[in-house]
Amino acid sequence: MLMKYKLQLFFTRKSKFIKKNLIFKGGYMEEGKRILDVCFGSGMFYYDKDREDMVTMDIRRVDERLCDNRRLVIDPDILGDFRNIPFPNNTFSMVVFDPPHLIQAGDNSWLAKKYGKLNAASWAQDISLGFEECMRVLKPSGTLIFKWNEQQVTLNELLRAIPYKPVLGNKNDRSKTFWLVFMK
Repeated sequence: MLMKYKLQLFFTRKSKFIKKNLIFKGGYMEEGKRILDVCFGSGMFYYDKDREDMVTMDIRRVDERLCDNRRLVIDPDILGDFRNIPFPNNTFSMVVFDPPHLIQAGDNSWLAKKYGKLNAASWAQDISLGFEECMRVLKPSGTLIFKWNEQQVTLNELLRAIPYKPVLGNKNDRSKTFWLVFMK
């Protein structure tokens, strides 16, 4: 069964036309898509980034060589902004939110290209809006998986900026990367 969405801004990855049997076509999405990743990037931490039940979103598409000659490919199912997620309320059982965590990086640096960059003046408001949107599209009792690196903004600063408390997560990590779980 197909569900109609008001917004007609969906773009389908050519590689997923075959693999996912037309996730989006003219603004329609197949039922059974239970997971949404709102800042997919290159999908580095996925064991299976072509899951049949997942929709990937990012604000950009990239296919280029980095300064060390590695290829960077960011090719989400749809283009979208985590501050304004183009899905109705209560759509997904799980949302993955791994936003950019850098506020100080050159626009053309490999770090900014690979991980994205937040606005230094508005990062707290942007992340808070992102949390509101992620919670909005989660079904009741849905799970939000959140990843943050505190290289430039500490986890405590981040937690003060958002209106939610995590259920669980790692509290001490030498790598400065934290995984937190929230529930709607």
